[in-house]
Parts: sequence; structure tokens; C-alpha cells
Amino acid sequence: MSEEIVNKLDQLANFMAQRDVLNLQKKELIDQVLTPEIRARLEEIEAEFTGKLEAVDANVATLEEEVRQEALRHGASVKGTFLRVVWHKGRVSWDNKSLDVYAELHPEINTFRKEGNPYVSIVKI
Repeated sequence: MSEEIVNKLDQLANFMAQRDVLNLQKKELIDQVLTPEIRARLEEIEAEFTGKLEAVDANVATLEEEVRQEALRHGASVKGTFLRVVWHKGRVSWDNKSLDVYAELHPEINTFRKEGNPYVSIVKI
């Protein structure tokens, strides 16, 4: 079973590498079409908008943090015209190691135990 998964992971890595190669080839072809004048103009446009975008990003970050803090103090979700800030009750966590030891001595507590389905994620090595 695990050998099948390894084979599929290797195939997935190959597909990802193919995608990367195709993106590089595409970029190379685009770079060949761009004249020095067009590149210079693109750099000017990029420079013109960099400062403006940084300023807007800073405004967004500041106001976002203010909204988060006010919603926490408010203690409820608030809906705007285009956005909603959703308030969530704090998560409860338990010391599972200690509870497992306790459950060995008091097995009746296991009726209250629920375990979710396992899940996976794929990461690059």
C-alpha cells in the first residue's frame, strides 16, 4: 500500500516539475518578446505603483487590526456592506495525555470522547 502512495507521490512531484518547467518556458518566451523600451516602461509602472500599494497595504493592515480588536471587545460578529468580521468563542483544549491516564482509571469518561477523522497534507521535502 505505501509503495503505491510513494509511486503516486513521485508522479505528483513530476507533474509539479512539469508545471514549473512550462512556467519557466512561458516566461522566457514572454521575455524574448519584450523590447528594452517595453521593459523600461514596465519598470516605471512597477515603481509608480509600488509606493501606492505599500501605502494601501499599510492602511488595510492597520484598519484590519482595529476591526479585529473592536470585534473582540464587542463580543459578536458584525456584518458590513461588503465584509463581515466573525467573532468566534475561544477554543477549549484539554491535556490529552493526562486525560488518557485518567480514563484508564475511570473508563466511563470515554463515553464523552470523540475522535475526528484523520487527514493528510502534502508538503515538499
